[in-house]
Amino acid sequence: MATLTEAPPPLSPTAPTKKPPRRRGRWTPYWLLLPGLLWLIVFFALPMLYQASTSVQTGSLEEGYKVTWHFATYWDALSEYWPQFLRSILYAGAATVLCLVLGYPLAYLIAFRAGRWRNLIMILVIAPFFTSFLIRTLAWKTILADGGPVVGALNTLHVLDVTSWLGWTAGDRVLATPLAVVCGLTYNFLPFMILPLYSSLERIDGRLHEAAGDLYAKPSTTFRRVTFPLSMPGVVSGTLLTFIPAAGDYVNAELLGSTNTRMIGNVIQTQFLNVLDYPTAAALSFILMAAILLMVTFYIRRSGTEDLV
Repeated sequence: MATLTEAPPPLSPTAPTKKPPRRRGRWTPYWLLLPGLLWLIVFFALPMLYQASTSVQTGSLEEGYKVTWHFATYWDALSEYWPQFLRSILYAGAATVLCLVLGYPLAYLIAFRAGRWRNLIMILVIAPFFTSFLIRTLAWKTILADGGPVVGALNTLHVLDVTSWLGWTAGDRVLATPLAVVCGLTYNFLPFMILPLYSSLERIDGRLHEAAGDLYAKPSTTFRRVTFPLSMPGVVSGTLLTFIPAAGDYVNAELLGSTNTRMIGNVIQTQFLNVLDYPTAAALSFILMAAILLMVTFYIRRSGTEDLV
C-alpha cells in the first residue's frame, strides 16, 4: 500500500524544443518556374488581353480604334461567317478521324511488332517535320494534280464518282475541293496522332495480353477489352493535338482549296491583313477559341479518362 501511495518521482526537465532546420533551396522550384511564367505572360496572356480589348473597339484604321465595349461585333461576326465555322469543324473532324484510322495501326505496329525496325519507323514518322509546313502542303498540289497518277487511280476505282456524289470532289478534279483540303490536313497532322498513340501503347504491360490469352480470349477480344481501353489516354491526346490546330488552320485551305472551301482561319487572316477590320478578326478568333474549348471540355469528360499522354 505504501508503494501505491507514494508520489511519483519528479519528471526530468524537458529539453528545450529546437526549431526545425530551415530547408535550403525551398524557393528554387519557384525560381525555375519564373522564366516559363514570364514567357506565358508576355507572349500569351498580354496578347490575349490586347485582342480582347480589340474585339470590343469601334472605329477605322484612318480615324483610329477606341474601346467602346461594342459586343455586337461578336454576333455580327458569327452571323456572317457561321458557314466557315461549320466548315472548319467538319474538315478538322474528318481529318482527325482519318488520322486515328491511319495512325492507330501504325502506332500498334511500332509498339508491339516493329522489333529492331522500331527506330527506323519512328524516324519515318517524324521525317515530315524536317521540312517546312508550307513545302509539305505545296507537294500535295503535285500529288493531286489533274491527270496525275493519284487522280487516275481514283478514277479507275470509281472513287471519285462516290466523292463527287457526296460533294467532296468536282467531277474528275480533286484539287480545289474539300477532299484535297482534308487530305492536306490529314498528312500534316498525322504525326501528332501517331506519337501520343505510340507512347500510350508502349506503356501497356505485355503480361496483360498473355493473361488474356490464358483466359482463352480471342485477339479481337483482347484488343477490345485490354489494348484499346488502356490506350485511351493516347487516343484522347492524339485527337486533341490533331483537331485543335486543324480547326484553326488556313494554309491547307488556301493552297489546296478554293473560295468554296475557305475555313475560318482564312477569314481571320483576310480580316487582319487585307480588310484591316481588326475588331471583327479579334472577335472571330475568340469565338473560335471558345467553341474549341467547349468541345474539348465535353470530349474529355465523355472520354472517361483524365490521364493524357
